[in-house]
Amino acid sequence: MQTVKVNGQVIPEEAIQFELERLVRFYTEHGMSQEQIRGQLKTFVQKAAEQAVGAKLLIDEANRLDIAVSDADVDAEIEKIVRQVGGREAFDAALAQQKTGLADFREQVRRGRRVDKLVEKAVAGVDEPTEADIQRHYAEHKDEYSAGERVLAQHILVTPDGDTQTSKDEARAKIAAVRERVLGGKAFAAEAAEHSMCPSGKEGGSLGWFGRGMMVPEFDQAVFSMNVGDVSDIIETQFGYHIILKTDHEEPREADFDDVREQIRDFIRHARRGEAMTVYVDELKSKATIEYV
Repeated sequence: MQTVKVNGQVIPEEAIQFELERLVRFYTEHGMSQEQIRGQLKTFVQKAAEQAVGAKLLIDEANRLDIAVSDADVDAEIEKIVRQVGGREAFDAALAQQKTGLADFREQVRRGRRVDKLVEKAVAGVDEPTEADIQRHYAEHKDEYSAGERVLAQHILVTPDGDTQTSKDEARAKIAAVRERVLGGKAFAAEAAEHSMCPSGKEGGSLGWFGRGMMVPEFDQAVFSMNVGDVSDIIETQFGYHIILKTDHEEPREADFDDVREQIRDFIRHARRGEAMTVYVDELKSKATIEYV
């Protein structure tokens, strides 16, 4: 990634990566396939850099304005985080892992809430989507909300312990033996739990539901060509050797309006707030020195 400076201060690469992950997550949740995301990755990286610049400007502006954030506000935000991570014990463990004390974390939260309040002020005049707005968007973009073809599957992965032909042969022999036991009646989930080198092995090899383009090409081609209930031949990918058990398959279908109403409402709200924030951040940019080096 290129180096970006705002008023002489370098934007950390982690800040750009954070914005990139947020972009990918948002567009994935709103129907963009992994293949489409990969095709636009360069654009997303540039957009992430721009968003990181905007975030830095907002932080600096919130600090300049010294927006008040009460201790009660900080406490409420921390309690929300505690619930999200699974309780106080998990929260304390996360702080210890990050080598962050509670006082420092409280200050991070206070800075974050200060920016939140600045954003709330900047978008205060944005209209909420009406039912008519939502219905019109659905009518104009119905195809984008159609549910694509997807499968439900489990897999077992054996990864060679090196790049030598011997290690590859040993891994292939191991997965072949697993496959023979499964075909002979052994439970696929039990074999996955015992032998799979993928984290999914703990869940019996379950990959959940996934659509076309979400897996590596060799895996994707195999699983979508299988019949439900079939166990695949041995499949080689960049990760090693797999066998797949396909447990369900759904054909593409048109999304029902009621199923996507809230998703569309969130999308329109996000777009409108985004437009308002673009205007606000552009004003901050006009007063700043931004360098791409």
